[in-house]
This record gives sequence, structure tokens and C-alpha cells, in this order.
Amino acid sequence: MNGMPILLLHFWLLPPTSAKRMQTVGVMKNPFQIPKDYYRPGDLIIGGNLFLKTIVSSNLPDFKNDPSLLPISLFLIPMKYQQFLALMFAVREVNKDLLLLPNITLGFHIYDNHQIEMRIYLISLSLLSTRGQMVPGYKCDRQDTPLSIIGGLNSKSSSQMASIFNIFKFSQLGVGFEFTQGDRRVYPSFFRINPKESAQYVGLVQLFLYFQWNWVGLLASKDDSGEHFISSLMPMLKEKEICLAFIKMLTLDELSSTMLRFLRLLKSSFKVEVVILFADYGTIATLQGALCAYEQWIKTSYGKVWIITFHCELSGMGSLDTLEYMKPFHGALHFRDHTGDVPEFSHFLLSLDPLNSQGDIFLLQWWKRVFDCKFYQPGKISKEEEKTCTGKENLQNLPAFIFETSMAGESYNVYNAIYAVAHALHAMYGSGARPIMMRLGKRNSNVQSWQLLPYLRNIHFNNSAGEEVSFSENGLGSARYDLLNWIFFPNQSFVPMKIGQIDHGISPGHNFTINSDAIVWATKVPLARCGIKRCQAGERRRVPEGKQVCCYQCVPCPDGTISNKTDAARCEPCPEDQYPYKDKDHCIAKKLHFLAYQDTLGYALASLALSLSVISLAVLMIFHKHHDTPIVKANNRDLTYILLVSLLLCFLCSFLFIGRPGKSICLLRQAAFAILFSLAVSSVLAKTVVVVLAFMATKPGNRTRKLLGKPLTNSIVFGCPLVQAVLCATWLGTSPPFPNLDFHSLIGEIILECSEGSASMFYTVLTYLGFLALVSFTVAFLARKLPDSFNEAKFITFSMLVFCSVWITFIPTYLSTKGKSMVAVEIFSILASGAGLLACIFSPKCYIILLRPDLNCKENIMRHKNL
Repeated sequence: MNGMPILLLHFWLLPPTSAKRMQTVGVMKNPFQIPKDYYRPGDLIIGGNLFLKTIVSSNLPDFKNDPSLLPISLFLIPMKYQQFLALMFAVREVNKDLLLLPNITLGFHIYDNHQIEMRIYLISLSLLSTRGQMVPGYKCDRQDTPLSIIGGLNSKSSSQMASIFNIFKFSQLGVGFEFTQGDRRVYPSFFRINPKESAQYVGLVQLFLYFQWNWVGLLASKDDSGEHFISSLMPMLKEKEICLAFIKMLTLDELSSTMLRFLRLLKSSFKVEVVILFADYGTIATLQGALCAYEQWIKTSYGKVWIITFHCELSGMGSLDTLEYMKPFHGALHFRDHTGDVPEFSHFLLSLDPLNSQGDIFLLQWWKRVFDCKFYQPGKISKEEEKTCTGKENLQNLPAFIFETSMAGESYNVYNAIYAVAHALHAMYGSGARPIMMRLGKRNSNVQSWQLLPYLRNIHFNNSAGEEVSFSENGLGSARYDLLNWIFFPNQSFVPMKIGQIDHGISPGHNFTINSDAIVWATKVPLARCGIKRCQAGERRRVPEGKQVCCYQCVPCPDGTISNKTDAARCEPCPEDQYPYKDKDHCIAKKLHFLAYQDTLGYALASLALSLSVISLAVLMIFHKHHDTPIVKANNRDLTYILLVSLLLCFLCSFLFIGRPGKSICLLRQAAFAILFSLAVSSVLAKTVVVVLAFMATKPGNRTRKLLGKPLTNSIVFGCPLVQAVLCATWLGTSPPFPNLDFHSLIGEIILECSEGSASMFYTVLTYLGFLALVSFTVAFLARKLPDSFNEAKFITFSMLVFCSVWITFIPTYLSTKGKSMVAVEIFSILASGAGLLACIFSPKCYIILLRPDLNCKENIMRHKNL
């Protein structure tokens, strides 16, 4: 089967009876013989170089090289013939419209080029010559001068014709093609009548995105059109990360030997459920036959969804018995040129009478083909199995895959092209620039085709379907395609149903519409993905090395990032004020984090600070009440009061660290803490120095008595805090603390904190405070063995030991915590160090004052002294 010749592949599309009746048209002995034509006279002539028949030959490559030497078999293609009928219909409608072209009739001159390159050139030259002769550019008469040419119903034939008609400035309206020169001025008289191809590419991409397909195949004919299609489509697919599982380009020469092998490979290896099909008529016909044979071989449906482009056309070769060859395309989606509703066209088709063809040399052939019958010929004996044509056969009984009684998109383009020429003539007539147009009804009219070009470039009208048609310098201005779904119904009918549309002229996001519920699939909605599993929200794609981007794996998003859509290429971080939800599929607002009074920790520290403040106040009141007792007087009563007041203020300054920090709070709290603690430590230092100097003064000849007194204590108590105050003022003046939001230290929370501004100044202040504490501790330690009755150095030594221990521990703990914990550490250090001073220095004295008043008398003190 792999070696099956092309002729047999074409026969697959024909029933046995039709194959037997296939006749050889003959041998083209003269390669320059003028083909048969269909001419209808008029004041102005529309030329037509159309593709109405296809060719079957047993040796197609040799036939292409020299078509004059080989017998050929011609088959009229029913759907192509509709384009010719659309031209006839449009000319008739224009001639009936007395307002559009008054006193003017259009005629036409139509040739069938069979899609043969030599014949396309031959017909083009014939249209430029006197009818029946071939002398391009020379006309013996004026009655059949073509005003415009309808020709080139595919891009290849359009470019072939344009290379001739542009030389003579003849306006040509055909299917658009790529300007190989890259310059529109090379083809000034060519006008595209089909929608822009770019809209179809957009439609294909939108279709894949709609169904979330990213793994499709591509089968294209191996020619310039196929290569252009692939090169145009692939960048758009790549941009949307849609991969081509394979790209297979085929020629008719290799179809017979490779098609079935390729179909087996496609079925078993590629595992592709959706295939894009871009091919010419011959390739489509061969593929239909191959698919049908393959399904009969494997006894099941091939199971692929074919995405057919506008370039392709499904056809049963015009035979009712070829319905089986349509079945493999059940469920196919087909982009076709947009068509409007022209109901009069259906009435025109139904009124066709093959027995009264009025010179239409194609109608009888077409009628015989679509109804599979023969017209009676006198003197010729018909075979018994042959059905006789009556001419009364109903076109509405024909299946849609053979012939549609509504206007197809390609026919709609031809219909609009004829009206474009008519409106251009009307514009020329109404402009006043051509008074000769008043004599158009006369046979000696000398209107030239090139005079129509500027009017064609600016045509704008509404057709009978109520749709806007406009031509620009490059041709048709619209870019609309209809999306059809081919459905094989149980009643053995195969019809296309419109299920969507692409309109490139409207805004993105609205230019593609589809009714997916109306689609009938071959089996089920295809998955068409390289990887079955889709990455959900909270995951991202990861492409294994050596794989295409579509063949990805799913991995969870890293910490701190989210993905909120399916198949996300990357995970995105949340905004600073938000953090990922536990599933990492969306962000939620972070909570504001600070030490509030409502927090258990804040409430406990506030209660502790208030309690210590009350205790300090109570001790102060006790000492004030017993200010005349010896134990109060023994170690400088004023220093005691200063120490108690400073401790009270230290406890109260803890409240500056609790609650929502503001600008003023941030400015005050560290400075207040540093100065107040410096005052407290300075008071302790002054008390210790006084004790030491007092004992030294009792020794005979010691001059330290002169140092005793308020000047020394005042200089210590006020001088040391003054230095701290200067440091704090410098800090606040150069780089003061300020409220700051820390978004990153804690997950899910925003730390509202007081930034220290200058860290070096902060640690300078702490260092100075530590220096004072260390001096106080050293002096107290040296005086710890002095007599107890007059000496509180032991208590000061122990209190400063507690004080230094707290603040030495504070530094590493403070640096290792964040947020409210950091603030709590500082508050606790303030309260603990202050409580240590209060307890170690004043608790023994309060005990004596309150519980052992007998010890708080001068006699008892003197007795201890004498002992």
C-alpha cells in the first residue's frame, strides 16, 4: 500500500461507477492553444481566470514538466464552481441596479485554468488580447476589453497572474499573497479580496488558548504557501508557549509512499490529539483517501481533531458515494473566509437550468458531476447503469460537503469584488473627472483599466448582506474568518455548522468568539497537552532539561512567593504589606506587629512597671516620713531621695516602650531611658564615693575631709547625667530615631518599630551607661569591708552586680530578637536592673525602719561602733 500511485489515491475519492466514467479529455497537442471560455457581452467586461476543475494523471510529476504531452483527466470541483456562479450572480445584480451603474451593463469573460501554471499564464495573456487570438496589449475591437480581472483564488496563482497584469496596469482582484520584493509598488494594480491572513493566525492561537491546548501537530503542503504559513504561525505559538509536536511537510510526489506510514506514526508515537492542516486541494484529497483506508484497516476511528485552515477545502470530489471519505473529519474545526447572508444567491442557484445554460460551458459538466448522471444525447446509446439527468434535480438535496446552496466565504469574496468594481465605476462616474463615462453605453467607449485604480483603492460601501466593505491600497480592509464545525450526522449527512468567528478589526479580547457548547467532537474534548497534569495555583512550571517548554513539571512555589493562575511560568512575590497564604495561591494582608497593651506580654510588663513604680513611691514616702532617723541620715539623705526619684522615673519610662510607636515616642524613649538611668547610677556612685571618703576622713591627718560635702556629690550626680544628655542631644540632632515599618523580618507581620537612626550613637549611649555602672561597681566592691553600721557599700556592690549582669545579658538577647520581643527585652532589662537597685539598696533599710525600729536609734548605732 505504501507504493500506491497518486492516481489510485485520487480514485479513493471516487465511487467505482464514477471512476469508470472518468474520461480522458485528450492531448494538448499545442501548448499555446487558447482554452475554451464563457463569454457574456456587456458594455464593460470583467475577466475571470478561475480554478474550476482539478486534474488526475497517472504520472503527475512528468505532467507538470510537460503538460502538452500527457493525457489528462479533468473533474469539475463543485465548491469551486460556486465561485464562478457568485461572479455571474453579482454581475446580474449589478446590471439590475439602475442607481449603481445607469445605462451601463457589465459582461464577463471566464476561463478555467485547472490550476496549471502554464494554463494560468496562457489565460492571462488571452485576457489581454483580442478574443480568439493571442497578441497581448493589442485589441482589434473594444467590445470585450476587460476592465478588471477576477483571478488568483489562491496565493500562488495570484502572484503568477499579478506578474503579467501589473505590466499592463490591469486591476486584478484575487487572493492575497506575500510581496516577495517587500514593496507594494511592485504590484500597484493587485487588490486582495480575501481577509488578511494574520487574523487567521490570531484565531488559531486564540482557539488553542481557549481550550488550553499546548501540544499540537502541523501538516502542511511542501510549497511556498506552506513555508510562509509555518514561518508566520510559529512565532505566535512560541510567544504563547504552544508547542508543535511535529511539523510534517508533504508533496503530492511523496504522498503515495509516505502518507499511510506517517498516519501510523502519528497514531502511535506522537500522541497528538489535535493536528493543524494547511494544504492544497490535491493534498487534502489524498489525505482524505488515506485516512479512510487507514480507518478501514484499523477498524476504528482515527480519533484526531483536525484544525483546518482557510487555505484548505474538504471535498468529496462531487460524488454522493464519497461520503465515507468525509467521516475521518467528523468534529473538525475549519477556519473559512467570512460570509454574509445573501438570500437572493440561494434563489439564483435553485433557478439554474442545465437545459438552458445560455452559453455556460461549465454548467452541464457540473450538473452531471454533482448528480452523478448523464444527459441524453440523440444517437448515442446510454449504458443501463447510467442515470439520466432530467435537469429538474433539486440542488437542496445535495450534501453540504458536495455543494452548499448558501454563499460560501470564497464566493462571498468574489461577490464583493464585483461590487467593488461597480462602486469604483460609480465613483468615477460621479466624480465629474470622466465625462466620457456618459457615453459608456456606446461600443466605442475607451475607458482604460488603469483609470479605475485610484477609485478601487478607496472603495467603501455596504453590500446587500448589510455588511461594510472597504478597499485600501492593499485590498480588502476587513479581517474576519468564520469558525465552522464539520459534523457527521446519523442521517448520513456531513455539514458545517458555524460555532465562532475571528474579527481582527475589533479590540483584543473581543475579537474571538466561540460557542464551545455547540461543538460536536469526534470522541471527546481533546486534552492536547504534553503533560497531563496542569500546574495549579500555588505551583509553577519547571521544564526538564532537553524538553520543550510545554512538557513541564509542576513544583511548589518557594517560600514568600505565590502563583494565582493555572500553569504559571513563575511565582511572584507578594507586595511588601502582604504575605502568601498557606496554599501560596494568593496574598493576604500582614498584621501590624508592635507591643500593645492588649498583648499578654505588654499587659504583664505594664503591670510590673506600675507595681515597681508604686513600690518606689512607697519607699520614697517611707524615707521621707522617717527622714530624721539615723539610718536615713547615715548615707546622705538627699542622694537617697534622688536615687529613689530616678528609679521611679526609670520604671515609668518603660511605658514609652509599650503601645503603638509614634514620632515623638521614638524621639523620647531611648533618650529618657539613658538619661534617667545615668542619673540613678550616678546617685549610686555618689553614695559609694561619700562612704569611702567618710571613712578615710576619720583617720588622723587625712585631708579628704575637705572633699566631703554637697559640691562633690552634686558634681557627680549632675555631671555624669549631663554627659549622657549631651550624647543624646547629639544623637537626636544628627540621626534621630524614627518610626519604621519592617516588612521582611517576620512572616505574615509588619513590624512597627522605632529605628534607632544611628546605631553607633545608640551603642555609645549604652557604653557610657555601662561605664558608669562599672565604676560604681568597682568603688563599691573596694568599700564592701567597711563597718556595717555606717556603710551600705555591700548592698551597693550586690545591686551593681545585678545591674551589670542584666545589661551584659541584654546586648546579645536584644540583637537576636525582632519586633515586640526586642522591645520586651529592653523593658525587662530596665525593670530588672531598676528592681535590683531598689531591692538590694533599700529593702534592708525598709526592714529596719518598719520592722526593727529599735535598731534605728543613735545608741544602738554607737554600741555597734564600740563593739
